[in-house]
Amino acid sequence: MTRFVAGTRSKADSEHIGAYLAKRATPDDDILVVNALSEGSEDVEEVRAGEQAVDDLQAALGGLDVETHQLIRDNDPAEEIIAFASEHDADEIVIGVHKRNPTGKVVFGSTAQQILLNTSIPVVSVPVPK
Repeated sequence: MTRFVAGTRSKADSEHIGAYLAKRATPDDDILVVNALSEGSEDVEEVRAGEQAVDDLQAALGGLDVETHQLIRDNDPAEEIIAFASEHDADEIVIGVHKRNPTGKVVFGSTAQQILLNTSIPVVSVPVPK
């Protein structure tokens, strides 16, 4: 049995992560889907978009058993996903990555990059085309 933590924030993320997990996961595996909102955000539209992303990923996984979580806390999404994965003894973190230019990464940071650099849990990065 493998315990996956899948972090999603959009329909596109959910579709591509779902396609990966549909091929990789088995009915015996645990799949925990997480949407972590930025620094305790309570913007209604952002909350709804996060809920929709989680629902989209659950739908993409069809017959697999999925547990969903939306985290609205005070830390940034990367810290929340890493902490959640650690708390739940995840075997693998699955995230979507978006192509960005080098300046965009420096100026705006990258949740995926922070997760890759700050966890000892194996991370699978699923490309999400624009």
